[in-house]
Amino acid sequence: MRILILGDVSGRSGREAVLNRLPDFKKKQSVDFVVIDVDNAAHGFGITPDMARQFFEVGADVLTGGNHLFDQKDALALLQKEKRLLRPANMPDCVSGSGVLETTTADGRKIVAVHLIGRAGISFLSDNPFVCADKILAKYQIGKNVDAIVVDFHAEMTSEKVALGYYLDGRVSAVVGTHTHIPTADERILTGGTAFQTDVGMCGNYDSIIGVSKTLIERFVKGYSYQKLSPAMGEATFCGLLVDTDDKTGLAASVKAIRIGGFLSESF
Repeated sequence: MRILILGDVSGRSGREAVLNRLPDFKKKQSVDFVVIDVDNAAHGFGITPDMARQFFEVGADVLTGGNHLFDQKDALALLQKEKRLLRPANMPDCVSGSGVLETTTADGRKIVAVHLIGRAGISFLSDNPFVCADKILAKYQIGKNVDAIVVDFHAEMTSEKVALGYYLDGRVSAVVGTHTHIPTADERILTGGTAFQTDVGMCGNYDSIIGVSKTLIERFVKGYSYQKLSPAMGEATFCGLLVDTDDKTGLAASVKAIRIGGFLSESF
């Protein structure tokens, strides 16, 4: 199975990069399943129903959020209606939506998408993601009752993300970090067979400060700014990770970082 995981979509430039590039990339590369983190899609803060619809129309199979998912006023209603939009699974059960999606590809293979959020260095109330992952995986075993399991771990600390990767190694097909908007150069297959990258970066304009206009510099210089934060415009990079899995074991067979367009050096 070929799985594409795209990093945090940041503002209009990020949305346009995904909407314009995904259909052709998915077709040419024979991608079976697409995961997109949309935590910053709506001007940097969450996602709207129309935006979610557009992503599904161009080929997304599941959308994940993060700490900004609830910034839009219609977030709860959207989570209740759209099961393919995931909020972090390690949130209280009383919160609308789910952090797990069990679905099938076009050719009938079963895949599970899991969305977790970190607790170290991130301002978001959540339960222990490691314990939550254990509870979720108690009912799934790759290569037996499910063909692939993909985990999007939206977290700040690289140590926490690496730790979860090793903790789940051999039990899931891929653990991919999101949230920091900077792609790390450590994409690899862990010893147990799980594909891993500490952070897949963002689909956004890298001529910016992690997707935000460079007017943000004033806050670092003066300690304050009266200018409203806004996503940087300009050409965005289509950024993510492409993972091939072994259909017999569900483990990763190959992994490739994707960077197309924009200011980063291209990789693919």
